[in-house]
Amino acid sequence: MNKMGLEEYRGVYVFAQQVDNELSGIAFELLGKAKDLAKDLDTDVTAVLVGSDVKGLVDDLAKYGADKVIVVDDPELKEYRTEPYTHALASVINEYKPEIMLVGATAIGRDLGPRVSARVQTGLTADCTVLEIGDFRPAFGGNTIATIACPDNRPQMATVRPGVMQKIDPIEGAKAEVIEYNPGFTPDNKYVEIMDIVKSVTDTVDIMDAKILVSGGRGVGEEGFGMLKELAEVLGGEVSCSRAVVDNGWQPRDIQVGQTGKTVRPNVYFAIGISGAIQHVAGMEESDIIVAINKDETAPIFDVADYGIVGDLNKIVPALTEKLRAVVK
Repeated sequence: MNKMGLEEYRGVYVFAQQVDNELSGIAFELLGKAKDLAKDLDTDVTAVLVGSDVKGLVDDLAKYGADKVIVVDDPELKEYRTEPYTHALASVINEYKPEIMLVGATAIGRDLGPRVSARVQTGLTADCTVLEIGDFRPAFGGNTIATIACPDNRPQMATVRPGVMQKIDPIEGAKAEVIEYNPGFTPDNKYVEIMDIVKSVTDTVDIMDAKILVSGGRGVGEEGFGMLKELAEVLGGEVSCSRAVVDNGWQPRDIQVGQTGKTVRPNVYFAIGISGAIQHVAGMEESDIIVAINKDETAPIFDVADYGIVGDLNKIVPALTEKLRAVVK
């Protein structure tokens, strides 16, 4: 592709992930960010809806910011399978030429995004936490993990982490222009056959939905998570942790916060025994109030904390729990 050809690529497109004909939350989050990007580029927002009998989901996409919805509807797309979904999205990109293509960094998106980018011969920035339109200026250190540009190919593709972007307030009665498109699906040796689907049932609360999180790091130690759970119970919150805790096998990965974990934005985030490495901060810096407890007064976590307590967490946390227990009846 030569640079002259870049001008024909227009619009911000979002892969509107659905599972069992129910839109995933990431679809609405990406539409919210797409509206911001489209405003900067003076263009519109298009959702790409891939599935079987999914046309009934169009109005929800319009309500959350889609100006257009391209519907790729085919029985071969009933369940997510890599090849037919890759063919669907790559064909949409080649046909309609978006300038930007956003995909959620979900289990599906992390499988789909790289394959589509390879097929349409463009770059992919994976697991993004920040998206901006601007000149290409590489930056290092501070709060920037990496700045990546794709100057010569389109679309600019990115997978974006769930929980990072925010959906807009719904626009009641909004309607989108619907474009039905089907590139044709011919099963070949890359089409897997799904023999059975087993859905796991879990009573684990998703930390991304919690209003209050009590998060522990390496400094808490394996035994210390008992007192964190007590504090969380008093506050009606949930326990989360840093990567070091998961790597040590003290807590499960599904409660890990950070660049390689989940991105959270609770009302209150307690960072206890967490040093505040940039990878962790990237997953929680949008919390409304951050309370840090650490014995090291130079710990980077205090740079992002609204309230900081320097001292022995093994004394502070139980004392805080008792005080709160007396107040919260």
